[in-house]
Amino acid sequence: MNAWEAKVIDTFKQIQTRLEATPHLLRLGRLFSETVLIEVGGDEFYLSFEKGHIVSVVEGPSRKTPWRFALRTDAEALNKFWEMRPEPGFHDIFGLVKIGRGRIDGDILSLVKNLRFFKEVLTLARAKEELAA
Repeated sequence: MNAWEAKVIDTFKQIQTRLEATPHLLRLGRLFSETVLIEVGGDEFYLSFEKGHIVSVVEGPSRKTPWRFALRTDAEALNKFWEMRPEPGFHDIFGLVKIGRGRIDGDILSLVKNLRFFKEVLTLARAKEELAA
């Protein structure tokens, strides 16, 4: 595992921790039990959800791991997406698609049924603004 892959895994672990501390998201995702593929510049990461909780983050590639839908993007776009205040186009997963920096594959209906939950989970990695004293 290279440094970039380790950073992405760590970020997904932070998302996992923040999700557990976000009751409204757990309520939104209570019916979501799927595995999602996040592909970043050819590196694959599988996020497995069980009733709204992230139960595992596994590095790929794996042809044996079934997934429901995939978000594919590049490292620079993902870093911009995770900024505290992303610029237009990088603020949303569909924004990434619109500007040609992302692609969504698989069961789109499953994504749309759980759209708010999934989008808000991914934004949990954004840096929180520190309040000035």
